[in-house]
Amino acid sequence: MEKIVFLDSATIPAHIRIPTPSFPHHWESYESTSQDQVLSRLADASIVIANKVELSGEILSQLPSLKLIAVSATGYNNVDTDWCHANHLPVCNIRGYATRSVPEHVMALIFSLRRNLNAYHRDIENGVWKEKNQFCFFTHPIGDIAEATLGIVGSGSLGQGVEALAKAVGMKVIRAERKGAEQTREGYVSFDSMLEQADVVTLHCPLNEGTLNMISEDELAKMKASAILINAGRGGLVDEKALVQALKKGVIAGAGVDVFTQEPATLTNPLLAHAGMPNLILTPHVAWGSDSSIQALANQLTENMDAFVAGEPQNLV
Repeated sequence: MEKIVFLDSATIPAHIRIPTPSFPHHWESYESTSQDQVLSRLADASIVIANKVELSGEILSQLPSLKLIAVSATGYNNVDTDWCHANHLPVCNIRGYATRSVPEHVMALIFSLRRNLNAYHRDIENGVWKEKNQFCFFTHPIGDIAEATLGIVGSGSLGQGVEALAKAVGMKVIRAERKGAEQTREGYVSFDSMLEQADVVTLHCPLNEGTLNMISEDELAKMKASAILINAGRGGLVDEKALVQALKKGVIAGAGVDVFTQEPATLTNPLLAHAGMPNLILTPHVAWGSDSSIQALANQLTENMDAFVAGEPQNLV
């Protein structure tokens, strides 16, 4: 019988049902697990489910019963995969489950920022309408979505999903080549050219050494002053301090951010410290989180475990 331990089940809402694995098992679930609790909770586990709990090589080397790490997310930077590969410990993740939710969230941010909905809402709260004494007032520019140019960084399933929705509302879409690439693939434009052309830049690429702070002061300076930046990818893709300064100085017009360099973010984070800016919209890493997407994640999580126990592992990283 397999022993399954879910270390941080609170990352999945309580109203979402995780299907029961088809093989004999004992299931233990913890809403959250601190690093000093990992070893004791996994002492005799054969399968661990983790979303954000760090599983280092040092910890894994002390867990001889462990047969599988099932990451309940797409990102697996919380797992020392180098150690796992060297020691033949399989790791699987979740794929393709938020291809509706993330693109819709991105488009919601684009509409809100291009039309300055947040800024106008704050103006009404602050009494500007009464001060202007007109049937309407225009304190912020309102940009159309149709015919605006969207630059997409990352052409996987999420980037493709955003592209489909953007084209459906009349946006022009350009795909950015990898930053620093010597050649530009057919159907792509250079990274710098994308920055210069785009009215909206949206990020959907992995976070690694090559993409860390991919958007910083120099890149923001290449964007149009009327452009907006959307990051629903990974927090480290954007230099948060540089982004705040760019918004303050009018280097770009606005930003929508769903992911942060440290999560949960605190007021030490420059974006949270400036959350009151009218041209900045922050959401707490929920772009992926429609009910249908989370249910798809839960279904795939069990499918991954079933496939492994059946001897046909899937979604290995």
